[in-house]
Amino acid sequence: MNEELEESEELEDDIPLQEPEMYEHFRLQTDAGQTLLRIDKFLVDRLPNASRTKIQEAAEAGCIQVNGKPVKANYRVKPHDVVTLMLYHPKREIRVIPENIPLDIIYEDETLLVVNKQPGMVVHPSYGHYTGTLVNALAWHLKGNPLFDDNDPRPGLVHRIDKDTSGLLVIAKTEQAKMHLASQFFHKTSSRKYVAVCWGNLEQETGTIIGNIGRNLSNRKIMGVFPEGSEYGKHAVTHYRVLERLGYVNVVECVLETGRTHQIRAHFKHIHHPLFNDPEYGGNEILKGTTFTKYKQFVQNCFAICPRQALHAKTLGFEHPVTGKWMDFNSEIPADMASLIERWRNYVSSRDIDD
Repeated sequence: MNEELEESEELEDDIPLQEPEMYEHFRLQTDAGQTLLRIDKFLVDRLPNASRTKIQEAAEAGCIQVNGKPVKANYRVKPHDVVTLMLYHPKREIRVIPENIPLDIIYEDETLLVVNKQPGMVVHPSYGHYTGTLVNALAWHLKGNPLFDDNDPRPGLVHRIDKDTSGLLVIAKTEQAKMHLASQFFHKTSSRKYVAVCWGNLEQETGTIIGNIGRNLSNRKIMGVFPEGSEYGKHAVTHYRVLERLGYVNVVECVLETGRTHQIRAHFKHIHHPLFNDPEYGGNEILKGTTFTKYKQFVQNCFAICPRQALHAKTLGFEHPVTGKWMDFNSEIPADMASLIERWRNYVSSRDIDD
């Protein structure tokens, strides 16, 4: 998206005799409760990899439209506005190429399937990740399914998890199922629990992290946490419970009240307990412990055992879109995280660690 906005800078200053054709790259209709907010601030959290500066430049070039008319960056969006990004080149197509990639299928029927995604697998094709994704694997597995025959890079998907997060995902096999499941996730009637390993010893056995999540103002690749009620980011709530205290790290269970990008990772960074070995949020540094060389080597070995953020989408529950029956699924903690936790258990049992 950032590349697309950069291309809008190449527009000629002179007005041509005939307006060149513009192509829609992004569309969003605001809901009934939308508060008045500058459109550049509104879009900065909704256009992936696009800075506020690029959005302002796109607006100056006439590429940001509301209800079919170009607006400036200071336009304030209001309820039911239709916001579009229009550029002078067609939107790049990302084709879904079926690939024979093994899938860990937990459940499948004619309407949906539940998969246990392995760490390191991207969920859907995007710029920079055209092949090897979960959707490429699903397109192979579901050959002949109409949802996987077009150029939609997210067919059947109603939610997703990060590349290096493992765990459960439900995939729709029909349009009806996709709409029904998407509604459950939107209205928060589905159920999800995550297990994570975080740095440090949390003060309380249970807690709630509340803070808006939006693009970090200085690093657009990660998410930042902003005060509740701020004009930046979207409302986000994470509930947690300590499952096991292992000295300098804790194993925690997380329940999402909202589903924002990098929510658990950003929220735990915000409370100074980043997830273990999370490179984007500082968890890949030795944040707690001693200065002894043997301890540093122990942690480095732990990083090697679990070479990603220690986060797993362990449980998933939802109402079946056809039968109406409530369905619950549970997955085992993957081998890398299980080995990591066991290493810390052995370390704690052999040493007297002060909190």
